Amino acid sequence: MKERNIPVQLPRVDVKVVYHNYEGFDLNTLLVSFTEKRRVLSTLDGFKQVGFVANNYTPLKLSERTMMNYEDFRRKLPLTLGINPDNIALMSTGVNMDNAAVHESSFQELKVCCIATAGARGNALRTGVDMASYYERDGRFFYVSGTINIILLTNARLSDGAMARAIITATEAKTAALQDLNVRSTSSPKHQATGTGTDNVIVVSGTEGTPLQTTSGHVKIGELMGFSAKNAVTEALRKNDGLS
Repeated sequence: MKERNIPVQLPRVDVKVVYHNYEGFDLNTLLVSFTEKRRVLSTLDGFKQVGFVANNYTPLKLSERTMMNYEDFRRKLPLTLGINPDNIALMSTGVNMDNAAVHESSFQELKVCCIATAGARGNALRTGVDMASYYERDGRFFYVSGTINIILLTNARLSDGAMARAIITATEAKTAALQDLNVRSTSSPKHQATGTGTDNVIVVSGTEGTPLQTTSGHVKIGELMGFSAKNAVTEALRKNDGLS
């Protein structure tokens, strides 16, 4: 396996892109590892305590097969990286990790890092307006070429509520990025897109200080999260979709 390191300022955090193989397919995974287990909140896994979080690029041909049993894929893939599936929070996308964007912000002792991938050409939508075309049954999902995935990290210790609120902050920042770039809904182009139908977020709590109780935009940690998420998503859309 070939690896490419991505430098970040957060202490005790290592970020790299791993180029590897899964059942004969070449893919790559953005892997974030910690020196000690961290509390994470994932829109796929819920609350977990893990040593790794990851965002995986899965080529279309492989996704057409794995989406028939996505949970099986999510348990097998970490094993190809030598990681116990219970020790990782994992997301997948059709966006190559070479197009991932990183943005870091800080204020006094607070540090925030956002790592995002973004593709909105095939399935951008306006939530609350557009109709759904798919539904889940017996663990079967659909594949699209887009998806905006966000990994949000901080050195600050977060309460459960603050981790949940960070998902709102990151989502609002993502939508602001789409608005600034004038991304339209794929199915109803007269409407501004608010996201894609397959977006996911992983929030990683830090280990420093007394747990913070909120990450809203009215407090400094929320400001940093929103700023980093908006800038990372904007850059990711520029790199993958050519938007500016």
